[in-house]
Amino acid sequence: MKSIKLSIVALFIASASFAQTKDTKTVKAPAPVAAPAPVAVPAPPPAPKQSVVKWDQEMHDFGDIPKGIPATYEFSFTNNTKETIIITSVKPACGCTAANYTKTPIKPGEKGMVAATFNAASPAPFQKSVTVMTNEGGAEAIKTLSFKGKVIETSTDADKKTDIKS
Repeated sequence: MKSIKLSIVALFIASASFAQTKDTKTVKAPAPVAAPAPVAVPAPPPAPKQSVVKWDQEMHDFGDIPKGIPATYEFSFTNNTKETIIITSVKPACGCTAANYTKTPIKPGEKGMVAATFNAASPAPFQKSVTVMTNEGGAEAIKTLSFKGKVIETSTDADKKTDIKS
């Protein structure tokens, strides 16, 4: 019993000797600093608006397409605005898609097109998009066109794999 009491006293003395002490130093507050003059932050450029030209179709389903044969679909539109528009750029979402488009100005009532070609290199379902930018109303306008389908192995591709394995 005596050893337990001595252990408790030793533990108390050891913890008291390592206890933190409060520093009573007085810290002087820093002198107030004049507020910096407001900095003019330029307004961010306006976000592109949605295109208002009339697209015949905004989504195309290729269905099943054979592997190794590129598939192309031509999205067409009619300029239903009161001004001549120009397609300023067309950006496919990935490197497996190429795009071609009407590069001449499209007058009101005339038709234009964006052709998207998908490289069907590997068998799998796919869904891709192409972003079209025009100069409608003197500002940049965007439209996203999409297509989907499934690349399938052809019978000759399956035969080649069988020949290699045997």
